[in-house]
Amino acid sequence: MREGKEKNRQKIYTGKHAALRALLGGIGTGNISLDACGSFRDFEIFNHPDKGLKLPCYFFALRTKQEGRDADARILEAVPDKANRKPMYHAGELMGLPRFSESRFQCRYPFYEIELLEKDFPFRVKCRAYTPFIPLDADSSGMPYYEMRYEITNCSDEEAEVSVAGSVLNAAGFMEYDGFDRLEEKGRRINERRRADGLSGVFLHGEGIENSDITFGSMALAAPGEVSCKTHWQYGGWWDGAEEFWRDFLEDGVLEEAGEEKEQTRQERCVASLAVKQRIAPGETGVFTFYTAWHFPNRYGWHPDGHVTKEEEGEKEKRVFRNYYAVLWKDAWEVILDAHKRGEYLEEKSKAFSEALYGSTVGEDVLEALVSSITVLRSCTCFRIEDGTFFGWEGCFEKSGSCAGNCTHVWNYAQTAAFLFPELERDMRRTEFLTETDREGRMAFRAKRKLEGSPFEMYPAADGQLGCVMRVYREWKLSGKDDFLKELWQKVKKVMEYACRIWDQDGDGVMEAMQHNTYDIEFYGNTSMTNSVFYGALRAAAKMAEYLGEMETAKGWLLRAEKGSEKMERLLWNGEYYRQRISREEMEAYDYQYGDGCLSDQLFGQQLAHLYGLGYLFDKEHVKKAMSSIYRYNFKRSLKGQRSVQRCYAMAEEAGLVLCSWPRGGRPKQPFVYADEVWTGIEAQVAVHLIYEGMVQEALELVKAVRERYDGIVRSPFDEVECGYHYVRSMASWGLLIALSGYRCDMVKREISFSPAVSQDEFRCFYSNGESWGTYHQWRENGGIRWEVTPCFGNLEGVRVNGKPLPVNLDLRE
Repeated sequence: MREGKEKNRQKIYTGKHAALRALLGGIGTGNISLDACGSFRDFEIFNHPDKGLKLPCYFFALRTKQEGRDADARILEAVPDKANRKPMYHAGELMGLPRFSESRFQCRYPFYEIELLEKDFPFRVKCRAYTPFIPLDADSSGMPYYEMRYEITNCSDEEAEVSVAGSVLNAAGFMEYDGFDRLEEKGRRINERRRADGLSGVFLHGEGIENSDITFGSMALAAPGEVSCKTHWQYGGWWDGAEEFWRDFLEDGVLEEAGEEKEQTRQERCVASLAVKQRIAPGETGVFTFYTAWHFPNRYGWHPDGHVTKEEEGEKEKRVFRNYYAVLWKDAWEVILDAHKRGEYLEEKSKAFSEALYGSTVGEDVLEALVSSITVLRSCTCFRIEDGTFFGWEGCFEKSGSCAGNCTHVWNYAQTAAFLFPELERDMRRTEFLTETDREGRMAFRAKRKLEGSPFEMYPAADGQLGCVMRVYREWKLSGKDDFLKELWQKVKKVMEYACRIWDQDGDGVMEAMQHNTYDIEFYGNTSMTNSVFYGALRAAAKMAEYLGEMETAKGWLLRAEKGSEKMERLLWNGEYYRQRISREEMEAYDYQYGDGCLSDQLFGQQLAHLYGLGYLFDKEHVKKAMSSIYRYNFKRSLKGQRSVQRCYAMAEEAGLVLCSWPRGGRPKQPFVYADEVWTGIEAQVAVHLIYEGMVQEALELVKAVRERYDGIVRSPFDEVECGYHYVRSMASWGLLIALSGYRCDMVKREISFSPAVSQDEFRCFYSNGESWGTYHQWRENGGIRWEVTPCFGNLEGVRVNGKPLPVNLDLRE
């Protein structure tokens, strides 16, 4: 492989970035977050969101001892920045114990790296935390576990005794924690010492809890090497257990069982600790590795907060589902054993992904946008049930899911899962077409049948239903799986027939009937936003029909697309952008329209068409000018002076793209309900489209505006918010990589190609499809462009790259 320099500067966060939350946990497992100080936050492992939940007595600690000096022990976290401290801390946070003065946090996803700093401290302390993330291996990327690796370097001239201890609260049966040292739990907690496969640890579970109970579950903590254990902290009143633990750890860095046995009360904290001790010579580094896992197998479906009301108690049984991860591992201890057994594979492939992604020469802002989109998949927004079916909310509220049901018109924007875990998106297409589409071709835009037993009763979303057709085409091209296309084809045809019959009733190729859409309202008249998705769906469906030999069907759909787009140009183009054509009577009759406004989403279907290789749907020059107008009129370098009574996702001094503006006047008295808002998902799709139209710098300015808002001080860089945290629409950001690399993928024809929009003389990027992922590199040499593509997972057997056949399983070069 030809060597080249990495051009991406690494972002560094410190204690002042109090909003930062870095998720640890797999796809569909829930998660625990790390903050920039190295503290654990937001314990969302109980099958529903729980922003702000911090379980007590959950931390790692360091003890050092050198000859002639007193032992030093401290929590392996930095003290919160002074501006971000609370007036008081409850005992469970142990904030009165020593900590480090500063921290430096960096992300090379899925690895988080934290350096803890203390003046005149004779040791360098680094921490690496990660949960495996391996594209195309959803099971290994869906482990309810994380690994903490502490590297302690002795910077002094004397040998040192060094111990690292991890402490975990047993949360089996967990119901509620009020932060004021009051725990509500079911049953009795049991902490059990275990040893296996070179690991020593504690298995934390409960008794007196039925296996089917929503609170049933287990946790585990383990470490390799010589491990001492305090199976449970001393029972007793107040904070007796913490006092005894700290005294024991400080004494010699080796833990002993609590000396005095007292009966565990219902409210008693049941905490277990492990410690690993090493002697570290001057200049040497000791490595301390800990594995932490959880396993709470039972969940409710779409019930928003994971609980049922008293009135619903009789229906409780049919609402409970097992998590998919509970099929793969029977409990938390088994998760740890599997992670340890497959540790080399999990770490090697996760590192390969990290290096491939961060080697991409697309800039730090784009890289962070890509990572932020990945975290949506690993948040409580997404889950899988026992048979592997993949579901997603739109996002997460503080304690509940936000807007149920794989919402078609929101997931329309998402690209991340399709390119990294295409099996999950194919599963969603099966749900949409085979489960949620009726015999007439009407698709419910929220999937309720499987988890609730009845359909979502509302008219379909025009943009969502038609976008699903485009996504069938995307999934087929990314995977090359004809059986997938054939499995869904009859329902795809029904869906298209419904669209032509209901929304384009006069058959002129321009939808004019009521069109429910992603703004949670209905557009009337003619709008390019939904019609662009219509034409994209018609062209995608025509290509699939032609492939399957249904030539007349393909011809009819293609003719309608061409006729419709030509008519839409005449009806909606105003010389700068595409407006909404709606009669005065309709405008007066229906609120929430936009009329002569410049809509940021006006060519959303065209953006999807670019991503999916469907070409231009409209006049090329008009498309370019419309995108230029969106950037000119809707992107505000400062939102100062912008007036909005709607939800606020960006403040006056910040930059952002509003959903709509009226540069020519004519703003309706009641415009569509989100017109003045700023959504990161729309900013991302507009930025992607700008790249395709050659406006790369404008696109990157948009991306930079988002990253500056999500700077870790006010908002977490790994959690983009719309109607909830970890919002699905933000996964539009993965399109930035596709557009900047000019990546085209057609695994049906077994062809991929690249045409970078930036740094053509020295360009690198991560690539992926349904069969492999790896790196692409091109450079200028001897007056020409040379390139190489290197698979890191899977292979490119029989695939042509940039029009050329390649050898198999080699360091692939032109």
